[in-house]
Amino acid sequence: MTTIIRCGWCSNDPLYIAYHDQEWGKPEYDEARLFEMLCLEGQQAGLSWITVLKKREAYRQHFFQHSIADIAKFTDKQLEDKLSDTALIRHIGKLKAIRDNAIAWQTLKAQGHDMSQWLWATVQQQIVINDVADYRQAPAQTAQSLQLSKRLKKYGFKFVGPTTCYAFMQAVGMVNDHENHCSFR
Repeated sequence: MTTIIRCGWCSNDPLYIAYHDQEWGKPEYDEARLFEMLCLEGQQAGLSWITVLKKREAYRQHFFQHSIADIAKFTDKQLEDKLSDTALIRHIGKLKAIRDNAIAWQTLKAQGHDMSQWLWATVQQQIVINDVADYRQAPAQTAQSLQLSKRLKKYGFKFVGPTTCYAFMQAVGMVNDHENHCSFR
């Protein structure tokens, strides 16, 4: 029987284990999933990722079951009404950022950009595989995440600083930072 070894950051929480094993670091190209992950990483700002994971289904109900075009049309009143749901992170700036990011996404799409290719251009369409002996030694941001952050902000995206962008890049597999000994590397 093979022993499964996970990255040191992965706790025993079944939600965390499923996220680590089935999603984190796997290349994602679907535009709706990329948008969701970019926005969820922004929701994490100042919080732990497990907090966001536990609220993910509520975010899907409120936002990500809708098209990006529909999210872009949410009014301030609709967003303020969402503050009453304790299943969300009740920070109006973060909720408005999802709508604002949808507007920015739509702007880039209207300019003819394939958003998957546009985002993956940050790593020249190639997965960056890092040598990570211990997750605590992985960078919090890189020159590439700084570049992505600047590109996103230029078009009006919110909550997309270089650290958030690096976490996004890890989550969607642009960067493989699974620890060297991890069974999922």
